[in-house]
Amino acid sequence: MDRTITTRRSRVTLWGGLSAGAGLAGAAAAGLALGLTELAAGLFERVPSAIASVGSIIVDRAPRFVVETAISLFGTADKGALAIGTAIVVVLLGVGVGRATARHSWVAPLSFGAAAVGGIAAAANQPDASIPGVIVVMGLGAAAGVVVLRSLVTAVAAQDAPTDAMPASRTRRRFLVGVAGAATGAIAAGAGGRWLILERSEDVRSTTAFPRPATRVDPPGQGSSFAVPGLEPIVVPNRDFYRIDTALLVPRPDPVSWRLGVTGLVEREVSLSMDDLLSLPLHEHYVTISCVSNEVGGDLVGNAKWTGAYLTDVLDMAGVRPEGTQIVGRSVDGWTAGFPTELAYDGRSPLIAVGMNDEPLPARHGFPARLIVPGLYGYVSATKWLEEIELTTWDGFDGYWIPRGWSKTGPIKTQSRIDVPRNGEVVNGSPAVFAGVAWAPLKGIEKVEVRVDKGVWEEADLSDPLSDKSWVQWRLERNVTPGRHELQVRATDGTGATQTEVVSSPDPDGATGWHTIGFRAS
Repeated sequence: MDRTITTRRSRVTLWGGLSAGAGLAGAAAAGLALGLTELAAGLFERVPSAIASVGSIIVDRAPRFVVETAISLFGTADKGALAIGTAIVVVLLGVGVGRATARHSWVAPLSFGAAAVGGIAAAANQPDASIPGVIVVMGLGAAAGVVVLRSLVTAVAAQDAPTDAMPASRTRRRFLVGVAGAATGAIAAGAGGRWLILERSEDVRSTTAFPRPATRVDPPGQGSSFAVPGLEPIVVPNRDFYRIDTALLVPRPDPVSWRLGVTGLVEREVSLSMDDLLSLPLHEHYVTISCVSNEVGGDLVGNAKWTGAYLTDVLDMAGVRPEGTQIVGRSVDGWTAGFPTELAYDGRSPLIAVGMNDEPLPARHGFPARLIVPGLYGYVSATKWLEEIELTTWDGFDGYWIPRGWSKTGPIKTQSRIDVPRNGEVVNGSPAVFAGVAWAPLKGIEKVEVRVDKGVWEEADLSDPLSDKSWVQWRLERNVTPGRHELQVRATDGTGATQTEVVSSPDPDGATGWHTIGFRAS
């Protein structure tokens, strides 16, 4: 009986060690297979990233509350978080595959084969993907994963069953070296692929030049901003400008082969190359754009100098038919947004932008071209990586976010924000400096008022507006007594309407309420 118990314990110990080692082997093999697909995406332009392809499906299929939660938690880093999360899930699945392979060798080819099929199906949804190329890459990645996993599982088994010719210490060392090699290869291949993708696109983007604009704007003058540390710049640098979109990895269209089509309810369809677009008169405008997901006091808003051709010039080339009451922008990754055609012709001068703050559009902000429609939230207008402009009826199409519960019309609401001091900050009370920004594109800001501890509203100084489409800065100095205080701000736009104090969430058409913070005066 004692011998039987001892034998069972030995088997349990053997299986426990084999299972743990095989799980580690599976994680390394899955990571390597994924890394190799990323490297291939960097080497071959028409082979999309597996992480991006799978992540795009996750974004498209995820329930609305999941997407909103991700934006709320991660803000502009939500795409990176999803990419990392996707890679982590793949590695964790590899642990399970590795453990199962230790008992049944057929699990490895079945699992990696299924993953390859899933990757091919996901990549097939990506525009311009080479399906034969994707099949070859996914197949080779899966084969590499199977070979590495079986090799490491064999090493694990040898480690738990040492012989005189191969002692435990030697087999263990061989296994650990194998796992370390696979993990290093996974990281190197993944990072190398990402670097190649970025470099390939950036070389083309950085050398793209556009002619001198037909109409130019003056740089911000002395009265256009306040010198207050911590206050958002009146023109936000490109590197600091917010980014919200559904692209897991930034699309990198080749501007040489890229074309912009005008289709649908038009007299004649138009197809423009990058050179065609740049041959049109270009114009500069300061425009503040905002994401509808921006909470009161949030930073998903920014002001930049945009350079591009007037959307109406391109529409007139095609000839909009009377029934074409909606303009739909379509991105190279399939994302869509739509707004009423009449808004293109009401004087707001929407742009097909090719430049941002005196340089070609950064890749993350839509290179080679994007739409900028003053006065509308981005989810109904600001199509990045623009590939097609389709004229359709208002009821004939809903953009990406509309079936997901957001309003079909998205005018930007009048808003104001406190930048100085930050919530919970300690300030000097003699006098304290309060500052921030306020925006109401097309309407303009008439005044900004601030109050402390729900006292009397005091009117703040405003910077000179760069345009009627741009935000302004506000500033107020006042003495406050030592201790804890509450600070609130509200803006009144050019129509005489003052922000409502009623608090509402961003959905379905933008947040409302007065930005309120707490601070302590020393």
